[in-house]
Amino acid sequence: MKVATAAYSMDFLSGLDAYADKLKRWVSDAAARGADLLVFPEYGAMELATLAGREAALDLEASLRAVSDRVPEADAIHRALAQEFGVYILAASAPVFDCALGDRPVNRARFFAPDGSVGHQDKQIMTRFEREEWGVVPGGPLQLFETTLGRIGILICYDAEFPLLGRAMAEADLILVPSCTEALTGYSRVRIGAMARALENQCVTVMASTVGSCDWSQSVDENTGMGGVFGPPDTGFPATGVLAEGVLNTPGWTYAEVDLDKIAHVRADGVVLNRRHWDEQTGRDFIAATRKLG
Repeated sequence: MKVATAAYSMDFLSGLDAYADKLKRWVSDAAARGADLLVFPEYGAMELATLAGREAALDLEASLRAVSDRVPEADAIHRALAQEFGVYILAASAPVFDCALGDRPVNRARFFAPDGSVGHQDKQIMTRFEREEWGVVPGGPLQLFETTLGRIGILICYDAEFPLLGRAMAEADLILVPSCTEALTGYSRVRIGAMARALENQCVTVMASTVGSCDWSQSVDENTGMGGVFGPPDTGFPATGVLAEGVLNTPGWTYAEVDLDKIAHVRADGVVLNRRHWDEQTGRDFIAATRKLG
């Protein structure tokens, strides 16, 4: 398969039609290059807040509600595009007020299939900004999606930095990592996490990023990142583990070819077998004893 992962810049939108036209350009460009799976970043949907005006977009609480109100319309656009172009699309995640989960929003990425079916994944662990200033809360449990492209899991940004969440995706062939990071430090943390999850699970991880400045927002005002596709640095994969990477802070798609047979082969007969040997960490006392020297 071919995957396309976005370095996505957000815009102040003149209307919903402008948003739909923008998405169609992105999707049609990737589809024309033969992409089967398109990955947009975390919180890329915050540009929907501009449809409520600059004042609402700049207000932290108002922006949450403004975006959540527009998610059903955004989902209809993504669903139609997935069907029109015959591709899987991980839409940019959005804050969603889901009454079944409480009175605060979750950070939700929605996943669209070419046949019109839809799934979603909520972020599990909140960053300090999300929990202390924005009031975004953890959502529903991790899920594994069975698709015609293989088993696909989703770890949203900060979630990719936690190995036990990654281990829950041990059966995934691909783990999608939509991300939104303000500075190079944050981008680097998520990138390292994505590469570590590919190493542990002997799978492919696909990282998407928001890029650029948004003077209409307090939450996504500065964005640093690029697209990246990573695998285990082992049999059948690049020695660096990097299948493809974009250019830092440059909007556009990054493409990579992913071969499920190579994933199966490295899991069965890699130089090392991290995924198989994970359980050797359990049942033993690995707490380091303190010993005085000198």
